[in-house]
Amino acid sequence: MMRSPRSLVGGSPAAAHEITFDGRELPALPGQSIAAVLWGAGILAWRTTREGGAPRGAFCGIGSCFDCLVTVNGRPNQRACLVPARPGDTVTTQEGTGRADLAV
Repeated sequence: MMRSPRSLVGGSPAAAHEITFDGRELPALPGQSIAAVLWGAGILAWRTTREGGAPRGAFCGIGSCFDCLVTVNGRPNQRACLVPARPGDTVTTQEGTGRADLAV
C-alpha cells in the first residue's frame, strides 16, 4: 500500500468557493491567495501603473513589492499575493493609485 501525506494525517481538502474578478466568477480553494486564484484562471495582469497605464501582476510573490495591487471588496491597494481569497470576495483591476474617487 502506497502511503501519502494525506493518507497519514487523514486530511481532505475543504470545499472550493468562488470569488469574482472584474465580473467573472473564478473558482478558489481554501488557503489560496488572490494572486494564486488569478494565475490559476490564466490572468497574469490585474493592475495598471499610475503613469502610462502599463499592465502589472505578480512580480516577487512574497509581499515585498507592490506590483500585484488589486481592489478587494472596494478596498484599494491590497497585495494579491498576500490576501487570502475568501468566499464571495469581489476583486477588481486596480487602475493607477486605486484612488480615482479622491481625484481633485
